[in-house]
Amino acid sequence: MRLPSLVTTAALVCAGVLSACASLPGMGAPSDGLAFSEARLMQDIRVISDDSYLGRGIATEGETKTVQHSSTSAQLAGFGPGGENGGWTQDVTLNRFTASNIHGLHFQVGGETVVLNQGQDIVVSTRLPGHHVMLDHVPMVFVGYGIKAPERNWDDFKGMDLRGKVLVVLVNDADFEEPALDTFGGRTMTYYGRWTYKCEEAARQGAAGMIIVHETAPASYGWATVNNSWSGPQFDIVRENAAAERIPMEAWIQRNTAVDLFRRAGLDFEALKTQARSRDFRPVELGDATFSGMFDVATSQVVTQNVIARLDGTTHPDESILYTGHWDHIGVGDPDANGDTIFNGAVDNASGTAGLLELARHFSAGPRPERSIVMISFTAEESGLLGSEFFAANPVVPLDKVVAGFNIDAMNVYGRVDNLGIIGFGQSYLDELLTAAAARQGRGVTPDENPAAGSYFRSDHFPLAKRGVPMACRGGGEFRDAPTADREALRSEYGTRRYHQADDEIQPGWDLRGMIEDLEVIYWIGRDLANSRDWPEWKPTSEFRHIREASDRSRR
Repeated sequence: MRLPSLVTTAALVCAGVLSACASLPGMGAPSDGLAFSEARLMQDIRVISDDSYLGRGIATEGETKTVQHSSTSAQLAGFGPGGENGGWTQDVTLNRFTASNIHGLHFQVGGETVVLNQGQDIVVSTRLPGHHVMLDHVPMVFVGYGIKAPERNWDDFKGMDLRGKVLVVLVNDADFEEPALDTFGGRTMTYYGRWTYKCEEAARQGAAGMIIVHETAPASYGWATVNNSWSGPQFDIVRENAAAERIPMEAWIQRNTAVDLFRRAGLDFEALKTQARSRDFRPVELGDATFSGMFDVATSQVVTQNVIARLDGTTHPDESILYTGHWDHIGVGDPDANGDTIFNGAVDNASGTAGLLELARHFSAGPRPERSIVMISFTAEESGLLGSEFFAANPVVPLDKVVAGFNIDAMNVYGRVDNLGIIGFGQSYLDELLTAAAARQGRGVTPDENPAAGSYFRSDHFPLAKRGVPMACRGGGEFRDAPTADREALRSEYGTRRYHQADDEIQPGWDLRGMIEDLEVIYWIGRDLANSRDWPEWKPTSEFRHIREASDRSRR
């Protein structure tokens, strides 16, 4: 496949300057003389993660304030509106599902009743329109990883009639426990490992419900994250035939509770996990075990908004470079141990929203590019990438005219790192551009540090990528400024104590120099692409390559 000329040039430049890179200052200003401002970034983060923004829950007063701040700031930066009808926004209509009066959750197995406590043992919810969910002694079947992938000769269902049953599934995919299998990309999670896929497949199987066994390592997050994310209202785009795509009950269960259930049913959980790694695995009925539970569902429609700002190109305004991130967070929930109910989302993703605004200031202050620059703050990322999914299905900017995009989510606020992490490394030739830009800062690049987490499928670039738009998303690396141990401790603590919790607030010790270096990289690449005739391509092994080739033909 042809390597775009801009990529080739960048790679050669990178090779030529590697020896000089070591002497470059860690925070070089962009070559047009502009400097990214740590103070401006911190101020934007401080504003939109303030308690008065109510955790930026969608369809709340917090949304109104966030949309106003983003659109006003983009306008002050010099961008114009890029949304519908000449405005700053794109309306996104969603169904909202609020479960209440949850009761009667239990297993019946071996003549005994095992009571399940919502939030402690299990979390149940739904994304299927209706008024009630009532499951009464529904048979349970263990279906391994719940995957049907014909192209990989993999089928966990083997033709069993699973209609009306509750499926119990493992999180991630078989390769997580045994990477040498290399059936699903080794340690790199595929979309088959995501809970969203598993629920979609359960609907295709006609299941009444799905219970995902939570294990922290393969899920890549703890039980607190599951509980906080699933105990509040759930959202989905409006679907023409929701019953064909959604199941009545979606649930997660604690691992220890699942192990106990299997033991009571006369089964060995660990042995069945091992069996599930094989193509020969067949569904296993959990003896006489049944699941019961019921809850009311308040189903309503809400309209939330993507914020879209645009800087028209001088020569090819119909061709665009995208910069994306999500403005929403979880909103207001139950009090934590400190009595805090507001999920401020300072890192996730006030940091990315602030990054978009700072990028807009730079593009406006520099020479006007030949192609257009489009900044999109998506809604409802925390509800399942719904704002970006809606945009990708109803694009305000034609996707076949999008050159490339850069998604920024949960930026590095703990200091400079030695290497630029590339989430989804190996997908597209944007890798080579990122490598060359990082070399200008004296940095190397590192493939996704935790590919088993499936990060490439868990943020707003994915709905665009699966429609053929080359999208890049940055990750982290090892800290290079002392005290490195303190910085690593802060980053680690965020994952365990703050991610999707009320403590995601601005903390002492934040150092935005690493964030600025990452913004410089994607600014340089976007600016150079915007002043070129290049169209970065997917690599031959990418599952998105064929979609892009079709749009290539339409452009030609």
